[in-house]
Amino acid sequence: MSRNGASTDRWALGRRRLYLCTPDRPDLELFVGRCIAGGVDIVQLREKHLDDAALVRRASVVQQVCTAEGVPFVLNDRPDLASSMGADGVHVGQDDLAAEAARDLVGDDAIVGLSTHASIELTAALYGSPGVGPAPVDYLSAGPVVATPTKPGRAGTGTGYLTEAARRSPLPVWVTGGVTPEAVPGLVDAGARHFVVVRWLTEADDAEAAARALRVSIDTALAGTTT
Repeated sequence: MSRNGASTDRWALGRRRLYLCTPDRPDLELFVGRCIAGGVDIVQLREKHLDDAALVRRASVVQQVCTAEGVPFVLNDRPDLASSMGADGVHVGQDDLAAEAARDLVGDDAIVGLSTHASIELTAALYGSPGVGPAPVDYLSAGPVVATPTKPGRAGTGTGYLTEAARRSPLPVWVTGGVTPEAVPGLVDAGARHFVVVRWLTEADDAEAAARALRVSIDTALAGTTT
């Protein structure tokens, strides 16, 4: 299953819409399964407080659920561990290991995603520096559109940057920050076609129902677009 080889629905990121980013939690296996049942179609584990062995154990739990459901699993920040455990991919930020190094570690068949927050970062990802080609990634994230406690200290970008990223990028662009059913129509109007969610699901009493409500809002808003 290669991103550059035979096509497979697991890697069709352009057709995926709802991306769960979750920390570890006691009910991780059940929680992820319920989110997928409600419409999540890509999952990232973002956990900064576990040692390597514990992180691999918890990531393997998510990987097993995602594999059974045909949903890609992405590990945040750690391409070395993603490679060693066989995760479907890795997501890196601007302050993490460079995308080129991450790609070298996980190989051509894995998903690599990259966070962007501003025009200069978008340009670097799409075109690279002189003598260096585009970042070897499969998708970008744009945001957070609004400030969020999951990214303390980072100001919201507003929807203007989302619109720019969606217009300029040939890769799928996943909007981050404040994604709720009520916010989705405005984000779609600004160019969003793919959505990263954290608190709407991680703080929900009923994760499956919350995911379903969000997915319905996304699908309804996108039904009125031409892309």
